[in-house]
Amino acid sequence: MTTVTSAPSAPVLCYPDPLPPELASAIDRAGYPWRAVDRPHAAATDEPEDGWAGAMVSAVDDAQQAFALCRALRARDVPLRPLLLVVRPDQLGDLALRDDLFDDFCIAPAHPDEVATRLAHLFVRTGRGLRPELIEHGPLLLNLETYQAAVAGRPLDLTFMEYELLRFLAARPGKVFTRETLLSRVWGYEYYGGARTVDVHVRRLRAKLGEEHAHLIETVRSVGYRFGSLG
Repeated sequence: MTTVTSAPSAPVLCYPDPLPPELASAIDRAGYPWRAVDRPHAAATDEPEDGWAGAMVSAVDDAQQAFALCRALRARDVPLRPLLLVVRPDQLGDLALRDDLFDDFCIAPAHPDEVATRLAHLFVRTGRGLRPELIEHGPLLLNLETYQAAVAGRPLDLTFMEYELLRFLAARPGKVFTRETLLSRVWGYEYYGGARTVDVHVRRLRAKLGEEHAHLIETVRSVGYRFGSLG
């Protein structure tokens, strides 16, 4: 069983669907649960029982729809916040009379680390305290604040990307990811390395987890990898 301490059950609302790879990478790196919608009214029809924790809206491809969604989110009985807006440089002028529709904005193309940092600051500023602290899965413990990992109480000496790969898989146990998806979601859309990069990092992770726990990262033949069971 995977436990994420201090993480909300409510996801961050994202627009559009599919979410641009750099934004998906950013919100994954930040460790937030999220769900994308493809049109403004879906914010209401697809809203989870616990509501939305906040929103990240991109106006890059369809500014009219994006601003319509922002207006709908702010017109609620309890306006949804925090709300991060992503715009192109030529759209900055459109923000002048719309500053009530968002809490902060990024200029596309934005680096995933910048987006993740802005989201983190917004959640702290609004008192939502969304950032998770720990992921626990049986003997495996990941501290998302300090980037430390341990298995059965033994600290793991991981590189940054080894940690990021392990964190990404451990947060989604049982779900299978292709090498290409892992490259995009873990290394980021700007990374142009080959699929062998993933294999090398998985091999190193298994070695560091040790023979007893190496099975936590399972190979799915002809597909990719997944974070496996404890059995």
